Amino acid sequence: MRSSVARRQVSGFTLLEMLVSIVLLAMSLGALYHAVGGAMRAVGTDEKYVYAVELARSLVALNTLVEPDSTQQGETEGGFIWEVRAQSIQTESNKALPAKQLQDLRVQVQWSDTGKKRSIVLESVVAGRLDG
Repeated sequence: MRSSVARRQVSGFTLLEMLVSIVLLAMSLGALYHAVGGAMRAVGTDEKYVYAVELARSLVALNTLVEPDSTQQGETEGGFIWEVRAQSIQTESNKALPAKQLQDLRVQVQWSDTGKKRSIVLESVVAGRLDG
């Protein structure tokens, strides 16, 4: 004689299956959090680069006519340190272009971002002010 044991059908997940799914979910959320954090840091760095480039472009535009061999410096409220340096370009003697007429303009903007020093440099050729 066989004893008949009534088997009960249980539907649903076992405790082990639930634990595995929770662990997988936690790992994927951790990876997602890490990726989003990295993207946010990159966006912040990019914003500072854009600001520095626009600051340098503005300084070039403001200095299209400069004193020969001059230097200007300053700092913004956001911690961006800038320097505008004009240096005479040596040209051959030419009556149409007096000495020190052309100036090599170098604009440098520096800032600190997440502990790293960063900088950009823009260079241009501009006119020098002539005395008399």
